[in-house]
Amino acid sequence: RHAPPGAPVRSGMDESKPLKVRLTFSVILVGVSLLFAAVVTDHWAVLSPKVEEYNATCEAAHFGLWRLCTKRIFMQEQSPKEKGCGPISLPGEHNCSYFKHFTPGQSSEIFEVTTQKEYSISAAAIAIFSVGFAIIGTICVLLSFRKKKDYLLKPASMFYTFAGLCIIISVEVMRQSVKRMIDSKETVWIEYSYSWSFACACASFVLLFICGITLLLIALPRFPQNPWETCMDAEPEH
Repeated sequence: RHAPPGAPVRSGMDESKPLKVRLTFSVILVGVSLLFAAVVTDHWAVLSPKVEEYNATCEAAHFGLWRLCTKRIFMQEQSPKEKGCGPISLPGEHNCSYFKHFTPGQSSEIFEVTTQKEYSISAAAIAIFSVGFAIIGTICVLLSFRKKKDYLLKPASMFYTFAGLCIIISVEVMRQSVKRMIDSKETVWIEYSYSWSFACACASFVLLFICGITLLLIALPRFPQNPWETCMDAEPEH
């Protein structure tokens, strides 16, 4: 059976658009969850000093965007390849404090240097922008589901893309901060490693950036595959 003359032709691609949006949004929610996990946790980087003597305690540290946590670990003799204090997973006395520039009165000797303070504030501020963009994008997508306003998907996709770009910039600022701490003669840290919060931030960038662009492509109107489709979709003349 053929459609009557002048009737709009709907393709299977258009009918599958809501399903594609929901699948993409599901992946985006995973990226947003990883973003929140990275921002609120304190395992971006792990630092350890050189161990001078064994059968004694040493102090390792791990930190995030807001807090620094130190841990006193009892060290026994290590293998020749290991020089630092740790690993951080070993049992020991644990102490966390917010950075001094976020909570006046708190002390954090690692970040007393002005450059480190600037790096820390910049990374935290950019991460907050990323969270804000992700929240606004989620609100836009939810409103498009509820009120059938597909045009909200385009700004939502841009917000998610911006969120991904902001968190990867925050990751790079944090990486430079760690590098400066290791290279500086004012600190005792010689060993460092990036931990699971750092991995969450990188993974959230990949998911938000790629899915943001994917959502934009889905939201764009479909171009006609054949030159006569535009004519067949036009309203009949009276």
